Amino acid sequence: MKKILILILLIIFTCGCAFHKKESEPMNQSKIDVLPLMSSESIYNNRVWVGTFQLVWNDLMDEVVKGDIEFLGGTPDVVKALNKQEFKASDLSENSYYKTWGKASPELKNIIVKGIKEKFNETSDIINSIDWTPAPSKYIIYAMLKKDFKFLHAFDKLEPAQFGYIDTKVDYFGIKPQNNDILGQNIGVLFYENKNDFAVKLYTQGNDIVYLYRTDEDKTFDKTYTDMLSKAEKYEGRKWFGDKDYFKVPDIKLYQEKSFNEVCNKAIKGTDFMIDKALETVDFKMNNEGVKLKSEAVIVTKLTSVGPGHVIEPRYFNYTSTFYLFLQEKDKNQPYYAMRVDDVLTFNNTAKK
Repeated sequence: MKKILILILLIIFTCGCAFHKKESEPMNQSKIDVLPLMSSESIYNNRVWVGTFQLVWNDLMDEVVKGDIEFLGGTPDVVKALNKQEFKASDLSENSYYKTWGKASPELKNIIVKGIKEKFNETSDIINSIDWTPAPSKYIIYAMLKKDFKFLHAFDKLEPAQFGYIDTKVDYFGIKPQNNDILGQNIGVLFYENKNDFAVKLYTQGNDIVYLYRTDEDKTFDKTYTDMLSKAEKYEGRKWFGDKDYFKVPDIKLYQEKSFNEVCNKAIKGTDFMIDKALETVDFKMNNEGVKLKSEAVIVTKLTSVGPGHVIEPRYFNYTSTFYLFLQEKDKNQPYYAMRVDDVLTFNNTAKK
């Protein structure tokens, strides 16, 4: 009887583990993680980084706090990394972003609304979710990053096909054999090791380059980008796209909004405030014609809450499968956007209709 009971418990445990695995794997597959840094780690297969949040963090440091952001009671590693300002406005052309900051007020909201309309003919997805009522130590730091560019020539639309292990077909674009001579001009080969390890860059009509890197490696964006460039530098094979080469990549559509709660509600040393909200949005589309990207970020501060018996002093010190995508301007040293695509459908289902 005892042996039978042990056997039953073993079966229950084994089934439970199998069930847990099946439950956890789709979670990692279906969620899209929006990261604060290119060096951020993530357990999720699909992930995105864009430099917009770093822009507002830089202005919080440089214009408001006048130094590094440090929290009373301990500063998280993500904040220390953001303080390094490894992405700056200088990594973008001036016509690619809008940013401003100031004390909360309806007037500041109007300035932002007018600014993004005049510069990009855009409206904000998040500005109406913010309380603009003035209050002590309430600052609002805002940025929008906007890109809209075409490839040298529009690629061919290809037949829908499977991506990865998902049976549902997705839309693809690329080059049909009869158009290799013309559309091959869109492509520069970085390296080709084998059918699962290769990278290309796509040329555009403007100052932007699209890098596409197919790999089974799963590393942070900064390490992946460095690996890609290192392989390209060492590659001694043919760097041009030949008339017998093939190219296809899925259409990508994405919309995400992320709140970076890990940096909120902790008193900032040297100030009388803390971060109340830290938001970023990503609206990305890539098809046979080109790329459109709109990203917003905002940081809202609030007065530090003070317990009973305390007084605030004037100086209070407180590709057909998983691939990566990077966007970078030609004359800059690092990307302004990164994406790891493991499930195209998950991305496309988030897009605005």
